[in-house]
Formats: sequence, C-alpha cells, structure tokens
Amino acid sequence: MNYLALARKWRPRAFTQLVGQEHVVRALANGLDSNRVHHAFLFTGTRGVGKTTVARLLAKALNCEAGVSSQPCGSCSACQEIDQGRFVDLIEVDAASRTKVEDTRDLLENVQYAPARGRYKVYLIDEVHMLSGHSFNALLKTLEEPPAHVKFLLATTDPQKLPITVLSRCLQFHLKRLSAPLIVGRLSEILAAEQVAFEAGALPLIARAADGSLRDALSLLDQALVFGGGRITEVDVRSMLGTIDRAHVVRLLECLVSGDAPGVVAILQALDERAPDYDQALCELSLLLARVALEQQVPAAGGDHHFDDALLSRLSQQISADDLQLYYQIALVGRRDLSLAPEPRVGFEMTLLRMLAFRPATLPPALGGQSGAPVVSAPAAKASGASARATSAPRASAPVTATPAATAAIDVARLEPTADHWPAVLAALDLTGVARQLGAQCTWIERVEDTVRLRLDPRGEALRTAQTEERLAHALSRYWGATLRLVISAEPPAEAAAAVVLETPARAEARQLAAELSAARSDLESDPTVQALKQRFGAEVAADSVKPTRRSGGK
Repeated sequence: MNYLALARKWRPRAFTQLVGQEHVVRALANGLDSNRVHHAFLFTGTRGVGKTTVARLLAKALNCEAGVSSQPCGSCSACQEIDQGRFVDLIEVDAASRTKVEDTRDLLENVQYAPARGRYKVYLIDEVHMLSGHSFNALLKTLEEPPAHVKFLLATTDPQKLPITVLSRCLQFHLKRLSAPLIVGRLSEILAAEQVAFEAGALPLIARAADGSLRDALSLLDQALVFGGGRITEVDVRSMLGTIDRAHVVRLLECLVSGDAPGVVAILQALDERAPDYDQALCELSLLLARVALEQQVPAAGGDHHFDDALLSRLSQQISADDLQLYYQIALVGRRDLSLAPEPRVGFEMTLLRMLAFRPATLPPALGGQSGAPVVSAPAAKASGASARATSAPRASAPVTATPAATAAIDVARLEPTADHWPAVLAALDLTGVARQLGAQCTWIERVEDTVRLRLDPRGEALRTAQTEERLAHALSRYWGATLRLVISAEPPAEAAAAVVLETPARAEARQLAAELSAARSDLESDPTVQALKQRFGAEVAADSVKPTRRSGGK
C-alpha cells in the first residue's frame, strides 16, 4: 500500500479544520452563506500556510451538489473528486511553468464554455506572480468581467510583483504565518490520531524549524518519524535538525556570567563532537537571552515552550540587564558574520569569547583606577587581583572622578566617607543610570546609626524621584551590609552663603573634562604642523572638533 505523506493526508477537508486563519474563514463563510461571492479572489502568504488549501475548499463550497454554502457535504461526487484532485471543472494552473502569453491565451479560450459537471468552472492559478507582463495583459479583461459560471482563485507568495490592475480586480486575503503554539497543538492532534508516541519537548523544536509553515512542520514530522523509527523523541529531533541541547545552552550562559573561559571552551569541545549547526546554536543562545531579559522586565509574562520558568527566574537574578543586552547584540552580530569565519565553529567560539572580553566593568578610583580608566573584562579584573566588588560593578553611566584623598584610600569597603571620600564610595556602588547620576549630584553630610544624609546640588533636582532615591538607598545598604535610610536635603546649610557651590562628583568631573579640553586645544594650537598650516593656507582650528585624547594622569 502506498504511503501518503502527512501533509497530504491531513490537508483540511473543511473550513472548520483550518488552523490559524480565522479571519479568512470568517469572510469566505459569510460570503458563501449570503450568496455574495466575488468572481476573483487573491490569496497571499508565505509557503505552507494554506493558500491552495483555502482555494480548493472554496471550489468545493461552490460546487457541492447540496448547494453553495460554507459547509459542503464532503460526501457527494463533486466534493470527493475535488479532494482527490480530479474534478474536471477545477482547473489548477502552475504559473511558474506556464509563464508565456500563449499559455494564458490557450487557458482563456475555454472560459466561455459552460462547466462540464459542476455549478462553476473554477480557475486556480498558483504562484500567479510568475506570469509575464503580456500574460497579465491577456488575463485582465477576462479577470474583470468573466462569464457568470467562472471564478478565478489566484495564489501567490509575492503579491508585490502583481500589477496594480490585477490587484484592483480581486478580493485580497492575506494568510498569516502560524505561531509555534498553534503548530505544536496541531502536531499533537495528528500524532494522537496516528497513535504515534512522542515526547512533548520535540514538537516545539519542529514548530520553530517550520518557521510559521504548517506544511513544513508536517514534512519535518514525517522526517522525524523515519529518523526515530516510528517514535518522536527530543534527542532524535535535535540530532535531525542539528540543534543543540538546551542544557548546553544554559551551561554556556552560566559560564559566560561567571567569566569561566575554560568552562566555555570545554562545552564547545563537547558540542563539536556532535557536529551541531552553529547558526542554530547562536539562535538558541539568543532566544534564551531574550527570554531572560523579558523575565527581568515582566516576570508575569507567562510560560515558555523552550525554557522552564524556574530556570528563567534564576538566570534573571544572576545576570545584569546591561550584560544581557550586550550578549544579545554580540550574538546577533555573530550570526551575521558566521559565514565570514574560517569555520563555523571558529565563528561560534569567537562570538562567545567576545562576550567574555567585552563585559562592562570598571575599577573604582579608590582601588587604583584612574578617572575614566578603560573598561576591562571581568576575567582580566580577576586576574589582576581586583576585589570581587570591583570586578562585578557595571560601568557607570556618568563617570565619577575621585579626589586625591579618595585615590589614596586602600579599602573602600571599610571607608567611612567624608565629603572627600564620597566619590570613591559612589564609584564602588552597584549603580547605573539615573540613580548613579543622582548620587553624582550629591555631597556627603553624615551617617548617624542607620541614617545616611546627603545634600543635593540644585542642578540635580530633576533626577530626584522616589524610585531613584530608593535605588540609591538599596545600593548603600548592600555596600555596608546594613539596612540604611537615605535622607537627601536640597537646601544648603544655614551657615553657608547663598552663593555656595556644592563640590559634587559631577561638578569635579565636569571641571576635569573642561581642563583636559582646554589643554588639548592649547596643545593643538602650539603644534608645529598646525601652525604651519595656519601660516601657509590661512587654516583655522574648529574649536568644537577638538577632543582630549587622554585623561589627566592617565597612561
């Protein structure tokens, strides 16, 4: 007995069996039931979403011997012959193989004749965009005013290539790409009806590989059945598709977070033995990063077909938002450049090493780092003997300059700050964004028991919100290992003059930048080459284009 592929065996036989195209089914059903059926229809969408299937169902509804309706009987000779592909009044044309104008003219010669058996003569032209310009011209008049017994059903994956004159003569229906959960549900129903044992983790892999096409998913399911000897297992599907185990992806990310380069290399060696698709491996890693980022921002976003909720929650607490975004961007660029690598494995390996090399981290000035010191990777900071606090601190969005007193300090974690020490302590806090900027606009007043008092520069008033104050208070509490209450005063002390200017870290940084810029401009003006250009050509230095190339005291 000949085997019938699942994609053919489970092709929908009624509108109610269509998956994911409710908007198309509703419009067609209303038109059929109210006897308002247009003479030309255009079905668009990517491959395998049901364009030809919908057209055949419409032909069946028009020619069912029980009458025109959205629910053809399926048992009359017309319905059965359409299902079997041998109904004489359903003329299916592959436009990709009949592109010439002569083919179109031959086809239209028989339009005037009445249908042989059915109620309507239906012309189904697949991939209609492949017709030549002359063929479209030959089709236009008939498409606009066909005989009453003729219906045109056009299908295409590329409607942009159709002339506007053709589009204007048709009712257009766009069939959507199917979501992975819809495909998984349909595959589960088919496997249950076929009485085939399967593992639930295998179906999402097939659905994602199908990329929105149910027909592709059924073809992959057929392939998996052959590969697995009649069973569908996650291991077999991963091996067939060349995807890597989710556990390997999770371990890779955990090693990246901890800065464990030897662990990353060990996992790579284990993966290489399985000869995976490294583009798919980067895709899996990108998907995990995206899900963790979503978990961080919207914990109640819902379940995931690929990764466990508990796993996502744990990873979201271990990785900073900055690192997540950096890793995700590096993974995307790595996929783009994978074809340029000497070998796919080398490209994958370099992408992971790039994630390790460019982790954002800074050395606070009090630990020997200069103001504006270059960003170093976490492994490099660890190798140099930096403390764990300095290694894990993310780069501040607004650099904080330490005063000489702060730079001379040895142990910031034990330092009870004064107005001079506050910049060094602020640099060591686990803070980013607006909260870091708020701290940079403050000066230290005192710490009395569990209360920390700061004074805010009036320029930073716009940064002061309940949320930013709370973040700054939590960072100070984590820093000293005690629950602290933060009190920020926006008024200068009563004994100070009204014109007093608070020496905040932000003002110190701005003053240093201004000094560096002035020095850079002076150096440029005194450069012999610049002076020669001025004398010979009357050149002028564009002051706004001058930028300092190094920070004062830098190497």
